[in-house]
Amino acid sequence: MKDKYDWKDTLRTTIIRMKIVGLWPGGDDTYKFNLYALYSAFCIAAFTFGHTFFQTYNIVYIFNDLKAILGTVYVTLSEVLNLLKAYLVIKNMKILKELMITVNCDLFQPRNQKQLDRIKPDLRFWRVSSFALWSSVGTAIFFWSTYPIFDHSIKSHKLPFLAWYPYRTDISPYYEITYVYQVFGICFTAATAMSVDTLIACLHVYIGAQYDILCDDIKHLYDQTDNVLADLNKKLYNIVKHHREILKFYEHSSKFSNWIIFVQFFISATSIGITMFELTTVIPRDPPSSLHTQNTFFFRQVTPLSSEFFAFTAFLTTITVQIFVYCWFGNIVEVKSSNIPYAVFESKWIGIPMEHKKLMVIFIERNQKPLKVMALDLFFLNLDTFMKVRYDSFLQKLL
Repeated sequence: MKDKYDWKDTLRTTIIRMKIVGLWPGGDDTYKFNLYALYSAFCIAAFTFGHTFFQTYNIVYIFNDLKAILGTVYVTLSEVLNLLKAYLVIKNMKILKELMITVNCDLFQPRNQKQLDRIKPDLRFWRVSSFALWSSVGTAIFFWSTYPIFDHSIKSHKLPFLAWYPYRTDISPYYEITYVYQVFGICFTAATAMSVDTLIACLHVYIGAQYDILCDDIKHLYDQTDNVLADLNKKLYNIVKHHREILKFYEHSSKFSNWIIFVQFFISATSIGITMFELTTVIPRDPPSSLHTQNTFFFRQVTPLSSEFFAFTAFLTTITVQIFVYCWFGNIVEVKSSNIPYAVFESKWIGIPMEHKKLMVIFIERNQKPLKVMALDLFFLNLDTFMKVRYDSFLQKLL
C-alpha cells in the first residue's frame, strides 16, 4: 500500500479518554515531571484513589452488618480493581508506548487493500463493543448518581454511595460538596476501567489482525516471480520474522494485562452473583439508623422499573459486557492463529524446492497449537470461559 495505515487511529478516542483521567502522557514518552504529571497525580489521588478509599474504609463501620456488606462490597471491589488498573497502566506505560510504536512499524502494515479490507470487520466490531460498554456504564452512573433526586431522598441528605468521610455529610454545604465529589469520583473510576478494558481488547484485535495479514502473506508466498529462489528466501525470512514479532507483541501486552484480566474475572464473577441476588431479594424498607448506613439506596426494596432496578441492571450488563469483550477478542486471537497451517496448505507449495518444503513443515509444526490468550497461565480467554463464568455466577446466586 502506498499510504501507511495508522493502527493508532482505532485507539484515538480511547487515548483521549485516558489522557483526561491522567493515564496517557503525550508523545511516545512515559511520565515526566511536567504540568500533565501534576494533573495526573491530582486526578488519580483525589478521584480514583480517594473515592475508592472512602468507600473501602467505611467497611470497618459496617463489618457486622451482613446486608450492608452485600449492598456495597461488589461496588467497592470493582473500584479497587479500577485502582489496580490505573496503577498497572502507570507502571507499564513504557511497554504500552513501545507497543504503539511497534504496531505502526513497516512489518505490521497491510500489504494491499485486500488485507486491509480483511481486518476491518474486527476493528469495526471492537468499536461496536466499546460503544456498548461505555453505554452500559454510562447508564449505571446516571442512575447511581441521580437516585437520591428521583427518590426524593435528597431532602434527607442521602448520598449515592455508602462511604465514610471525616466530617458530617448530612448538613449543608458539606452534603452538596460530597454529593458532587462522589459523582466525579465514580465518573473518573469508571472512565479508567472502561479505557483500560477497551485498550486491552484492542491489543488483542491487533494481534488477530496481524495473523490475518500473516496468513494472507503465506498464501501468496509461492506466487511466481523472475528470481524465484532468491525471492522465496526473502519472503520466508519476512514471514518468520513477522511471526516472531507477533509473539513478542503478545508477550509484552500480557505483561501489562495479566493481573488485570485475572482480578477482573474474579471480581466480575462475584459481582454478577451478588447483583443477581440483590435483584431477586426484597430488602426491608427501614434501613439501620446509624450515620454510616443511612446514606445509601441499597437497603430499599428493589422494585421493577425503579431507579435501583435500572442501576442494578445497568451494572450487571456492564460487568457481563466487560468479560464478554475480553473473552471474544481473546477467542479471535486463538481462531486467527489456528489458520496458519491451513494458509500453508492453500499456498502453491507443490512446485517449490524440497528444501523449502522441509522449512515449511518445520514452520507448520511450530504452529500446530494456536496462540491462546491466558490470564497468569491459569485460564484461557475464549467463549468457553465466558459461558463458565456466567454459569458459576448463576450458581453463586442460587447458593
